[in-house]
Amino acid sequence: MAILGEIRKRSWLLVGVIALALLAFLVNPDTIDKVFGKNPNILGKVNGEEITRDEFNDQLFIMQQQAQQQGQQTKGLEEQAWQILVQSKLIKQQFEKMGLKLTDEVFWSQLQYDPMFAQNQGAFDEKGNFKTQEFKKMISDWQATNPEQYNFWLKSKKAIEYRMMARMLFGNITSGITASKKEAELMMKFRDDMANIDFVKVDYLEFSKKNDVKVTTQDLADYIKQHPTRFKATASRNLAYAYFPATPSAQDDAATLNELNKLYLKGTDASNGTENFQNTKNDSMFVELNSDVPFIPQYVSPTQLPAELKDKIATAAIGQIFGPYKEQNLYVVSKLLDKKPSDSTETRHILISYKDTEIGKQDKSVTRTKEQAKKLADSIYAAVKANPATFADDLKFSDDKGSAAQGGNVGWTTPAQPKFVPEFQKFVNDSPKGATGVVETQFGYHIINILDKKSGSMTYKIAHLAKNVKASDKTENQVLTQATRFIQQTEGKSFNQFKNLAEKNKYRFDNPKTVGRFQGTLPGLNTDKDADVIAWAFDKKREIGDTDIFTVEGTGDRIVAYVVGKQDEGLADPETVRDQIEPIVKNKVLAKKIIEKINAGKYTSLDQAAKAFGTTKGNADVNLFNPSVNGAMEPRVAGAAFGVATNKLSQPVEGMTGVYLVVKKSVKTNKLPGDIKQITESIKQQNSQQFTGAFLKSLQDNANIKDYRIEVWDKTAQR
Repeated sequence: MAILGEIRKRSWLLVGVIALALLAFLVNPDTIDKVFGKNPNILGKVNGEEITRDEFNDQLFIMQQQAQQQGQQTKGLEEQAWQILVQSKLIKQQFEKMGLKLTDEVFWSQLQYDPMFAQNQGAFDEKGNFKTQEFKKMISDWQATNPEQYNFWLKSKKAIEYRMMARMLFGNITSGITASKKEAELMMKFRDDMANIDFVKVDYLEFSKKNDVKVTTQDLADYIKQHPTRFKATASRNLAYAYFPATPSAQDDAATLNELNKLYLKGTDASNGTENFQNTKNDSMFVELNSDVPFIPQYVSPTQLPAELKDKIATAAIGQIFGPYKEQNLYVVSKLLDKKPSDSTETRHILISYKDTEIGKQDKSVTRTKEQAKKLADSIYAAVKANPATFADDLKFSDDKGSAAQGGNVGWTTPAQPKFVPEFQKFVNDSPKGATGVVETQFGYHIINILDKKSGSMTYKIAHLAKNVKASDKTENQVLTQATRFIQQTEGKSFNQFKNLAEKNKYRFDNPKTVGRFQGTLPGLNTDKDADVIAWAFDKKREIGDTDIFTVEGTGDRIVAYVVGKQDEGLADPETVRDQIEPIVKNKVLAKKIIEKINAGKYTSLDQAAKAFGTTKGNADVNLFNPSVNGAMEPRVAGAAFGVATNKLSQPVEGMTGVYLVVKKSVKTNKLPGDIKQITESIKQQNSQQFTGAFLKSLQDNANIKDYRIEVWDKTAQR
């Protein structure tokens, strides 16, 4: 009663409770989202199943790591990450609908077939068995001692599970794909039957020369409506931009050269002018402290040198200086420090690791101490030194299983292209053929044997003192003034006025580009400000005609962006796909006019039609399997050839390259090699190969996919 009394006193609370209850029953979840706002941690839904921000970030992180390892660009992967998650959700849903389950037992039995492990020799023992127990132990150790590595495994495991489900799902479905005898017989008929036809073709291109047609926006829109799946569009913006590069002036160029000459001839401020690039005793340190490019300690071949040095280096003396000279946007002075032949060396080794090394921290089966490892390495070295044949027997002790499987061979290397850690590489470079030694690195003790050496060309060690020609503050301010004046002159103006002013002043101008919210880079720019420009364009307050100015970090370049158009999710805006579909639509408009003219003429023969359109009658052999008519692929014409009665004039056929009138003269059968069994198997294989992509596309086209990213996105979504 006390509670009821409190509610009676607070009638406003009672009304609120009732209202919320009604809302829960009457309003669908999407409407509730609109009332209360989207959950910022839910980026979308696939058939009602959520895609969370954490899932997206994990997928993006994995892709960025993979791109980094492969030396690829890590920007602009957001949209790919989203598409992978959408497809993964669809596959998981179908996987579960089929009653399949990815149990822990199945996961571990299938792990060896995943691309992450299938090509990794280290994941398998000498008999080719996957090291399941070792890998499980490694994961357990990560969980206890290396949380970062363990978390990365959990993220990778989710992606692996999706790939497993896809492989099992498609494997189960494609195993049921068959081809019937009737299907094979029909395919053979399509292949072997050849129709001989007379035809008249009214070519679209020729007809358009005398009957010009304009493709309107409405024509494009009508075509798009007829193909809604093909032209399903995500939200996009149409952007134009003028680019104002902060190009160094002649004065900036001269100032850079003067700065380099001072370091080369006079010396640094720190040395009061007593140490310069000519007299320094520590070339590498001088370069590191004063140059805009780092010191490279490796020996290089003449082909790797700047053009200024290639023809002079062979006769140069140690200590000789070249320059100053200009190489792209750098002023450079180069000094020859050393030269020596580039011997190519083939090496093998046995690695004896211990528990405190990089190897031991990853592989818990390595339990020996450093002292034990040293003792074993010395023992093996003594045996190999006395009898090189024992090297093969001692490979069983090596903790580098990959090279051990190859007889310990780690390939060829040169001083100019080193591939080993410094201690290992030094022994390889300095030792003659047949030499054996023990070298310690962070991986343990290596018993190294030099298998072979081949003399190579001369290589050179060179120090480059370089200064980048940069725009001065004065130049950058001039560029800012120029860009600011331009944006003031175009603010509130039409796109044509924006374009005309940019072209009149000979500013670098790019025609409008269609960009997605999460594509990361702008076509034609690829600067560190691209993502900021895209985010600005997708701001809820942004309107067509808005402009803004952006500064590129490090260069001082300016970008003035202009919003030309806005495309919400739905069917593509006709004008944004005009270049793509205008030729097709134009042919359809022409076909309509041609057919109307043919029907109005009521022609009873091909000769009448040919005369009316100023063309000639043609003849061809066509079949349904390869529907080529005098070099043009025309499947509808081939269909008409077999569909019309012999010696009867067909209705007008709207072809790919023109409108045709067809008269079938005869049909003959050319029996080609291949029996029913072979054709049936070929159809089955072809259907199986095409199925995966078609099935996944069908799932995506028919799915209820909600994308909330634009509504909830902020910079915390990106790592």
